[in-house]
Amino acid sequence: MYILKTEDSFDSAHFLMGYNGKCKNIHGHRWRVVLEIMTKELHGADNEQLNGMHVDFTKLKADLKTEVDKMDHCFILQKGSLKDATMEALKEEEFRLMVVDFRPTAENLAKYFFDVMKTYGYEVYKVTVYETPKNGVSYTETF
Repeated sequence: MYILKTEDSFDSAHFLMGYNGKCKNIHGHRWRVVLEIMTKELHGADNEQLNGMHVDFTKLKADLKTEVDKMDHCFILQKGSLKDATMEALKEEEFRLMVVDFRPTAENLAKYFFDVMKTYGYEVYKVTVYETPKNGVSYTETF
């Protein structure tokens, strides 16, 4: 089994609705996303460009960057976590918002990136999301 790995990062703010602690307040992170995909087979001589490769790292990096950039410098928040008037005020001020159907924890973001990268056709092995340099979580469906 071959495991290919690439990573990217983004800066964003979030808060955890219903959390009893510091993270109930809006705060930011430099999120680091590590994507690992797997394959048993590499391209052969019939594909000169990709001979001996599974996918070109240029494509893999670009696909991850496309998804990471959607969250860069935005406020990630759970749907329904703010009053309608607050949401309208944020939109009126032209803040960049990413409303998700889940609590924006590192755990849920790892699964989010896992699922979204599968839509690109990759056989995703694992995604690890770090919210600090020392604290991260991995999501995989392979045991």
